[in-house]
Amino acid sequence: MDEAKRSGRDLKRKVLALLQSDKFDQDLVELCQLPARQVINPLFSFLLSTDEETKWRAITAMGAVVANLAEKDMESARVVMRRLMWSLNDESGGIGWGAPEAMGEIIASHEGLAKEYTNVLISYVWEDGNFLEYEPLQRGAVWGIGRVAQARPHLVQDAIPHLLPYLESGDATVRGVAAWTVGLLGAKAARPQLEVLLGDEAEVPLYMDDRLMVRCVGDLAKEALAGIRRTKGPPT
Repeated sequence: MDEAKRSGRDLKRKVLALLQSDKFDQDLVELCQLPARQVINPLFSFLLSTDEETKWRAITAMGAVVANLAEKDMESARVVMRRLMWSLNDESGGIGWGAPEAMGEIIASHEGLAKEYTNVLISYVWEDGNFLEYEPLQRGAVWGIGRVAQARPHLVQDAIPHLLPYLESGDATVRGVAAWTVGLLGAKAARPQLEVLLGDEAEVPLYMDDRLMVRCVGDLAKEALAGIRRTKGPPT
């Protein structure tokens, strides 16, 4: 038992070192070569990290590790998804920090899991679904949909009407992430609200292009409008 605990602590330290590496892109490959079922628990713990870069790298790693796991053992990958979903359930007794973001990253990374769980992710921003009332979790759910929009935009088009109210949120980060997401989706229906946000000078954190940035909401709205203008076809 003591040996098992010690090896568990050693693995957690190794995972943390890889997440905090200056060569994270390269070390992510090494992390994915570790036994997936053993790596999952440390990654769950680092979703709770107060260090934002560590947290976001854990989210990125969760996507890669679970996608690899799904190729070998789909049911074990589903167990991870259900664990993330459970953490967002009131009955879990927790808050579910990082869970919607991790779900979005996993869905973006694996087609099979995307087909099964995209609608669950969308349900977190839908008032008649599994709506998340806590604004920090709303940020994560909207970001998760944006992440899926980068890889599989056709799967999250149905989220557009549910995302529009977030553009008017009292939480600046929610507004900014929502602007980024509707821009990725080419949501023409969002244009009036995005035009209002052009004057929003709030600066908010946003993880995009594998980097944690600080962005002005107005700039995100401007970029979203430009993206929507470039969009061909009917997204509304």
